[in-house]
Amino acid sequence: MPDIFDLINPKSIATYYETQTSNNIPYLGATLFPAKKKLGLDLKWIKGSKGLPVALMPSEFDAKATLRDRIGFKMNETEMPFFREAMRLGEKDRQELMRLADSANESYVMPLVNAIYDDVTNLVNGALVNPERMIMQLLSSGKIKITANRLSYDYDYRMPAAQKTTLTSDAKWSNPEANIIGDIQEWMEKVEEGPSGVRPTKAICTRKTWSYIMKNIPIRRDMNPLGGENIIMTDSMMKQYLLTKLGLSIAVYNKKFSLQDGSMHQFYPDDYFTLIPDGTLGNTWFGTTPEEADLMTGNTDAQVSVVNTGVAITTIKEPHPVNIQTIVSAIVLPSFESIDTIFIAKVA
Repeated sequence: MPDIFDLINPKSIATYYETQTSNNIPYLGATLFPAKKKLGLDLKWIKGSKGLPVALMPSEFDAKATLRDRIGFKMNETEMPFFREAMRLGEKDRQELMRLADSANESYVMPLVNAIYDDVTNLVNGALVNPERMIMQLLSSGKIKITANRLSYDYDYRMPAAQKTTLTSDAKWSNPEANIIGDIQEWMEKVEEGPSGVRPTKAICTRKTWSYIMKNIPIRRDMNPLGGENIIMTDSMMKQYLLTKLGLSIAVYNKKFSLQDGSMHQFYPDDYFTLIPDGTLGNTWFGTTPEEADLMTGNTDAQVSVVNTGVAITTIKEPHPVNIQTIVSAIVLPSFESIDTIFIAKVA
């Protein structure tokens, strides 16, 4: 029977985590901002202020090419935030594992080991909550703000004011007579007529915001002029209508996460509606954590494995008191190269 240090190590934990989560559906943000890895803390990306191609200048034969200034590009640079938490396998837990190990029956030991692995898996899943929170804040405000553990991270991505709006009075979508189709058409055209030249084809909202669309009387009348109010509406009917009417596919995103105080929150907020184009919008960049950078040499009592591109799992043997500390850490921040191609509306 292997000893405690053979059982509780990053490689075994990482294998267990990847097996348990292999069939999980990824977060919406992870599909729009795919994960990438870089060294260090600094994050830089270049965002074009113009999305349209600029025609080449005419030229004479046998003449030197006209030099074009590299204008209309902006370098964005910031330091990525650091997240880290740990769990400790104490002396009582170790004694229980040793007692079970003495039985020479692995079937007694592994349920307790798997329970320990599950605790670490929860930490790894918690590490992935942070980039999803950041992405959904970007898609609903153009900014990121995370405050916890006496630390505050604030990032303003300087989204153009022309790409945001707030509806007031009877124009709010909570009004059943609101002109929802006209609003969406106007916003789609505003993005297409802007510097990006890209027309949005997708949108994100929560179930509450979707219910405004489902109950909208002008839409129902458009679907059935003689009895629109009596339509028994379904999600698939409304999604097909919007796809046919506007060429727009809508993702109703209601996933939630919890904070350390037990409070539940939605990743994407109610009463917002965001138009986005096809394809990816940016990248989720993972930096190199101190554990990955300094403890993977094998010259210490620490062992490190990396999962999900940049989440480091570290175990450290502590001689007094005798225990094992498991640390999960990540340095992560999304870049938003396509920020000029979206539109955010607070609709209620």
